[in-house]
Amino acid sequence: MASSQSSSTSGGSHRADGPEQSPAGPKPQLETLISHLVAAKRSLSSINHVWRANEIVTTARSALEESVVVSARTGFIRRGLNNQLRLLYGVRAEVEEISHRGRAEFASVLKELDAADARLRTTLDMLRETMVHAAFRPEGEEPKTLHDFVDERGVEELQTSLKAAIDRTNAAQAQLDDSNDAFDDELRTIQQALGRYRIATKLASSRTSTSSSSDCAASHTGMPSPSSIPAMLRSLESHAQEMANLLESLVRHFDLCVTAVKHTEGGGAAARSITGDMPTGVNVGVRVGNDIEDGTDVNSNAPLEPMSESEYQEMLNVLTKDATEAEDVVLEIQDRIGDMESILENVLAQRDAILRVYSATTDIFQHLSSLASTRLSNYIAQARTFSRVWNEEHERIRAGMSDLSDLRSLYVGFLDAYDGLILEVARRKHVRQGVEKVLREARAKLDQLYEEDVNAREAFRVEQGDYLPSDIWPGVGREPMRVEFVRVPGGRLEGEARDEARVPAAEDSADGGDYIPDLPKQVVDKAIARLKARAKGAAV
Repeated sequence: MASSQSSSTSGGSHRADGPEQSPAGPKPQLETLISHLVAAKRSLSSINHVWRANEIVTTARSALEESVVVSARTGFIRRGLNNQLRLLYGVRAEVEEISHRGRAEFASVLKELDAADARLRTTLDMLRETMVHAAFRPEGEEPKTLHDFVDERGVEELQTSLKAAIDRTNAAQAQLDDSNDAFDDELRTIQQALGRYRIATKLASSRTSTSSSSDCAASHTGMPSPSSIPAMLRSLESHAQEMANLLESLVRHFDLCVTAVKHTEGGGAAARSITGDMPTGVNVGVRVGNDIEDGTDVNSNAPLEPMSESEYQEMLNVLTKDATEAEDVVLEIQDRIGDMESILENVLAQRDAILRVYSATTDIFQHLSSLASTRLSNYIAQARTFSRVWNEEHERIRAGMSDLSDLRSLYVGFLDAYDGLILEVARRKHVRQGVEKVLREARAKLDQLYEEDVNAREAFRVEQGDYLPSDIWPGVGREPMRVEFVRVPGGRLEGEARDEARVPAAEDSADGGDYIPDLPKQVVDKAIARLKARAKGAAV
């Protein structure tokens, strides 16, 4: 608009009481000028848009400052979180490895223990199934098995000790499982926070990725950048400056209208009436950003300077031209404020996106801080406790399995010894039979020698007895000696404990105390078969 050149021109007055009259009829011209003045006054309400523009610039500048600070904090926290998350998942993996390794070792040991216990049970069952032959026991005694000679209290005590070790290990494992479940709940909470973080960064990056190439690079790292906001801020400042300039041109146009009306006959009162209630702020200047442009004091009652006819007509021409452009200026201000509102919305959206990323990041940080400061040490301590308990109980279970094996070896030795006893009885019986045979043969030979000796002595007595004095040898008439076999009880073998069990007296006297049970052949055969079966099983 060109009104700024004509608002300060001087010349003769064209009011009704002035020295000169307007060449045209004053009333129609005054009505037109008044309409222009009213329209110009109405256009000055655009100052609200200018004030709003100032608010937008201030808000955008504050949003930029906040975005830069928050973005820097987010980046700093995130770099720390990456390391903390790696450490956290490393700790969880180590705790899980302790649990998995302990569980696998425990299962393997239990399998070995079950096998050792099963072997012992089988051996005990064999003791229960093996009857002690009645020939070994006193007459009238109830039948007994080998198991009746075994004291199982040692087995029971050992099994009680093993059960306590297993129960303690199971309890430690259950506590570790509960601890790991709670740890996993913590991680799931952190994963949810990470999910919110990823969504926030994705939305933030999608807003900034199209603003500049630097923002695109930032979006690839998952971190939104506020670097596009300065460009938008400069655009806002440019809009605000242009709006202030446009408003200034509207103010000059309004001044020109006021001047024209006042210089027109009858227009003074109309000008005072129209300019009596101006839009707030017009008389104190126009704000552009943080700068203030001086405006025109439209309420000034300073006296009019004289204006010539040519100057007056030139002023009207300028006013008429500006009047046709004033509406376009108002529309441009409206368009610019609309653009600024849209840009501010984008700025605030990017700031809010960065704030959401910051909030999501601090949410993760708070979870990690709370976990690290209060509960993480408990999860680690629980894993260490399980390791300590398992190492202790592992040694006890191993020792118990060794004792089980020793007991089984003892019982297997008992089985072998009993079957060996049967074979020993068979061997002694065979020896006894050999002795009896030797005795019988010796008796027959001795009896034969005795008879021969008696016959020879009798023949000698008949042939020579009448010639020998009776007192020459008193033994010449005696019978030969007789040999008798006496069964003498055997003594104790060296190191053998005295056995108070006694066999029947008749049998004791019959065999000289060396009683040998009479076992059927099938009993001996079964003992041989059992020994061979156990030997074969041990070899396998």
